[in-house]
Amino acid sequence: MTPDTRDVQAGGRVRGTNWIAFSTLVIKEVLRFSRIWVQTVLPPAITTTLYFIIFGNLIGARIGEMDGYGYKEFIVPGLILMAVIANSYANTVSSFFQAKYQRHIEELIISPVPNWIILAGYVTGGVARGLVVGLVVTGVSLFFADIRIEHPLLTLLVVVLTSILFALGGLINAIFARNFDDISVIPTFVLTPLTYLGGVFYSISLLPPFWQQVSLANPVLYMINAFRYGILGVSDIDPAVALLLILGFILVLGGLALWLLYRGVGIKN
Repeated sequence: MTPDTRDVQAGGRVRGTNWIAFSTLVIKEVLRFSRIWVQTVLPPAITTTLYFIIFGNLIGARIGEMDGYGYKEFIVPGLILMAVIANSYANTVSSFFQAKYQRHIEELIISPVPNWIILAGYVTGGVARGLVVGLVVTGVSLFFADIRIEHPLLTLLVVVLTSILFALGGLINAIFARNFDDISVIPTFVLTPLTYLGGVFYSISLLPPFWQQVSLANPVLYMINAFRYGILGVSDIDPAVALLLILGFILVLGGLALWLLYRGVGIKN
């Protein structure tokens, strides 16, 4: 057997081992949230129903049309993406922190599994939960609004990239968290305000010029508007700019998360 042949076989074994590690992590994450679906999948469906009853039926009837659509149709994209953001983030932050708290993350760290596989496994699990909840919320929305997707590929791209981004954010939060209170600080004091002020329930064209400019500093605004453009074909933001912003954040947060895992921050010390 030549050295080249041995190298090829060794490379194949490494790839096979990495795939097994990755798929095992993903299966674990999917089973984790699916077993407790009453806590992970059902609440967003109930919350969305309440939003439609309160905002769509009671308040929306007084507001009328927004950007050429009925108010219930206008808020659908924001409600879907809001659920995807919250659940993608929640899955990785809770799962990774529990692994730290129960100290079985150390088994992964000392194993021959590369850090990027660990990162990809946890993030894919977060994306899986985000997309499942997004589909559930979309199904609930069909009972209240007539949804017609104008740009299917863009819609899918935005929701997947946004889910990846917030799954990465949840992982970074979990790396730095020292107790269970730390994993609720960012969702409560950062994600919730940014999401509600990100154009879920209104178009920023309704705001005074000063507050329109202030709103442009909110990154969630770009994601929600890009998703709304994919579904309804209307947006306050250029979708291309929004996609570039999302991709930029993914690269930054992905690089940071990988570096933190490599250094063992929050794990080895």
